[in-house]
Amino acid sequence: MPAALFIYLCCFNDCWMYNEQKKLTFPSVFQETLKNFSSRTAYSFAGEASETYDQIDARIKSLISFLEKNGIVPGNRVAILSHNMPEWPVAYFSITFMGAVAVPVLPDFSPTEIKNVLEHSGSRAVFVSSTLVQKLDGYRPDGLMIISIEDFSVISDVRGITSYNPDSRPGMVYSVEEEDLASIIYTSGTTGRSKGVMLTHKNIVFNAMKGAVIQPIDENDRFLSVLPLSHTYENTLGLILPLLAGASVHYLRKPPTPSVLLPALEKVRPTMMLTVPLIIEKIYFNKIIPSVRENKIVSTLYKISFFRKKINAAAGKKLMKTFGAQLKFFGIGGAKLNKAVEKFLIEAKFPYAIGYGLTETAPLLAGSNPKHTVFESTGPAIEGVELKIHEPDSKTGEGEIWAKGPNVMKGYYKEPELTKEVLTADGWFRTGDLGVLDADNNLFIKGRLKNMILGASGENIYPEEIESIINNFRFVVESLVLEQKGKLVALVHLNMEELEKKYQTLKDDMAGKKEELVNELKAYVNSHLSKFSQVQKVIIHPEPFQKTATLKIKRFLYA
Repeated sequence: MPAALFIYLCCFNDCWMYNEQKKLTFPSVFQETLKNFSSRTAYSFAGEASETYDQIDARIKSLISFLEKNGIVPGNRVAILSHNMPEWPVAYFSITFMGAVAVPVLPDFSPTEIKNVLEHSGSRAVFVSSTLVQKLDGYRPDGLMIISIEDFSVISDVRGITSYNPDSRPGMVYSVEEEDLASIIYTSGTTGRSKGVMLTHKNIVFNAMKGAVIQPIDENDRFLSVLPLSHTYENTLGLILPLLAGASVHYLRKPPTPSVLLPALEKVRPTMMLTVPLIIEKIYFNKIIPSVRENKIVSTLYKISFFRKKINAAAGKKLMKTFGAQLKFFGIGGAKLNKAVEKFLIEAKFPYAIGYGLTETAPLLAGSNPKHTVFESTGPAIEGVELKIHEPDSKTGEGEIWAKGPNVMKGYYKEPELTKEVLTADGWFRTGDLGVLDADNNLFIKGRLKNMILGASGENIYPEEIESIINNFRFVVESLVLEQKGKLVALVHLNMEELEKKYQTLKDDMAGKKEELVNELKAYVNSHLSKFSQVQKVIIHPEPFQKTATLKIKRFLYA
């Protein structure tokens, strides 16, 4: 049976093959992968030597032996504080295969946040990369084993530690069940305090398998990983999903700046990528649009639909070449995609697809593949998951999105009251997002319930929609719309380098130009908005906004 057909059948009819023969657990699906793809490439840094799944299996077993000899038992929490690298999945699987609980920590968490996560989770050990170990400086609580993720050597001075031996093998046989806790993921969140989301083996494996229904994959697929593995989006769809089909995953040694990403794309020539809107939006606003504007003839033609589509199609071919020319799935999630950018991607025939989900749902709730995208929609609910709009508005059909399915979390760790606030007695998860379903059950996200602003006459105002318009304006990098004293105020971060280059003037002379630009921006934005959504004030925000792991602005910091 061809591998692509195998994984596709595994995911049909509510995962019939795994329901009958295998448990939906990490060790179970890994064993299936070893059976079919043991000699296939598993993980590597882009353009560097790789290891096969068989070699990864040996490393996992030796690391399980190391953990058990040092007192880690099923149910213990073990944290991972590391940038993406091939050793990350080795550590993650060694923890979860033995029935312990992985606690992935976002690399951009502050030392205080990291300390809080380790203490709240009760982690017995933490794998840490050399680039992040300084965040643990001075933090050496009794009993916490600190392990270098690069070579599995012990950093902390805990007594009686047995050293890592690559030839060692586990002394026990572990039985992991579907409802066992696999991971506690602490959300970076945009609303304040992080919460520990408890996800089971079944939550995550089910979600990954349904991702393969949307976009079938096989052992020849190559994933280029650019998002942190400690975030559930990359964790489920960028780690467990490729595992199911024996696909390879390639990591970057440094953050995905153009100087790092472009050579990696050329070396890996990925077929699959998972990203957030900001990545493709930067390409569009910093590369595509400037190339159009610099030529007056092209700029004029771009305003005409027929020519715009031709120009975008040509730009799309160049973009595909930049991404290695083999790309067949460019997933976008984590935040709302700018409308103008999505329009470009459609006309450019770029293989993008949008998904929707939350950490609490492991994460995917709705999505489609590039052949079935619907403009401004995330697509329908994934197979096996129910979505409904709770108490929809009688006129607009809008309401809070509720979800139910095998991917919904067990709850928030040590937070039963918070759990009750979002999980109903009959299993529905309140997402906190506002949306609407069309006649074909395609989901359209309007914004966060907590972000929605109530207009003077009771109108629902969604700041995300206003920000999308603002971000289309020249020189705007990003924006944030807030309500202050009953008025809508837009905080706007500008690309000052481009602005100064455009006007070829000294910084001291920029005040007048900025004021002129602010007035022009305000007029532009309000011309695209209904009367009740008009922006009353625009304020230049000199610094980039602080963001979450999926590059969403942390709104609570600016409210």
